[in-house]
Amino acid sequence: MTSTVPRFGVNYTPSRDWMFQWMAVDPDVVRADFEAIAGLGVDHVRVFPLWPVLQPNRTLVRRRALDDVALVTDVAAEFGLDVAVDVIQGHMSGFDFVPAWLVNWHDGNMFADQGAIDAQAALVAAVYDAVRDRPNFMGLTLGNELNQFLEPNPAAMPATADQVTHWMTSLLEAPRDRDPRHVVVHSENDHLWYWDDHSFLPEHASRLGDMTTVHSWIFNGTATRYGALSPQSVRHAEWMIELSKAFATDPGRQVWLQEVGAPSMNLAEAEMPEFCSRTIEAALTSSDLFAVTWWCSHDVTRDLADYKDLEYSLGLLDTENRVKPLGRRFAEVVADARRGALPLAQPRTVGVVVDVDGADLPLSRPSLGPGGAVFELWHELRERGADVTVVTSATAADPAALAARGVTELARAEVR
Repeated sequence: MTSTVPRFGVNYTPSRDWMFQWMAVDPDVVRADFEAIAGLGVDHVRVFPLWPVLQPNRTLVRRRALDDVALVTDVAAEFGLDVAVDVIQGHMSGFDFVPAWLVNWHDGNMFADQGAIDAQAALVAAVYDAVRDRPNFMGLTLGNELNQFLEPNPAAMPATADQVTHWMTSLLEAPRDRDPRHVVVHSENDHLWYWDDHSFLPEHASRLGDMTTVHSWIFNGTATRYGALSPQSVRHAEWMIELSKAFATDPGRQVWLQEVGAPSMNLAEAEMPEFCSRTIEAALTSSDLFAVTWWCSHDVTRDLADYKDLEYSLGLLDTENRVKPLGRRFAEVVADARRGALPLAQPRTVGVVVDVDGADLPLSRPSLGPGGAVFELWHELRERGADVTVVTSATAADPAALAARGVTELARAEVR
């Protein structure tokens, strides 16, 4: 178990033209944005070049687009920021960006068609090569919440769990001669954890890639059921971190809280700073936390149409690079964590048990989500002050595995 202060960063949403900036990167805009981001005290940004811009044809990865990824990485270095690059966008803020060679008349499947898998792997390798020698390059994420291209996407690309495994391993292994200092990971939304029959599985999240990533959003029913500033809401990220640990085969596997934000559909603007501080403070009590990367850097301008309303106000900064109250509180929490003013991880000796089958698949994934029996038991024990984590029933039956996790007491929910 490690309890060092994690890294802090932001998911970069350009102040001008949102992610469409990647169609023609303006280094002056990026420079002004990164100067403002660095002023928050963070050490990294996560960036999202659009898939159709990078790879408009199955056998064409555009050199200009790769050069733009390198340019943005170099500008970040001017302000002491490291860069993590997402490759396949993929799904962003309620929109899908899929190249023409995979849709409509071509009607391909990104998870199941070998030609499409080979093309994506080539793209991952090309993006890696474009920035591999930059000293401020952190690593790659395969893409943003690509499991959303399964259900409930209206243009779903069905895949079995085995096909997902093949797709994921093919892309994770694509970078050639990889520097071990660079992390290569993947990301999913919480459907992986909370939806039965979803082909992305907890074991994918917790066993494939260099570390586990967690995307925590309280608009998944948590805020509606319990309240936006309830313990269940401000500890939702902490819960997901601990839940992910149950399925890891390495008890010291790091977890990256890669997305967490304050959605206006659940929080009044005046409540957002408190949600931010309480959420981060709770997450810091989990061990082996690699980083906290807030969603997101900048608001979306109201000049752009058709986003869900919450997307326009998630930024720590407005579109003029002015720090919002949410951004000020975020910066204060980061500073407090760095100077040792916030509690860090302590051993977690109580394990709430998730019943799994012989393949380590939860018997009821809905029991792990808001309203579920396992979810509610964990939060009840945590609210009482218990140092509580999550273990599978397989781990619970293995004294050596329990000892490796430091768990000495088990708690079981009644799952109906």
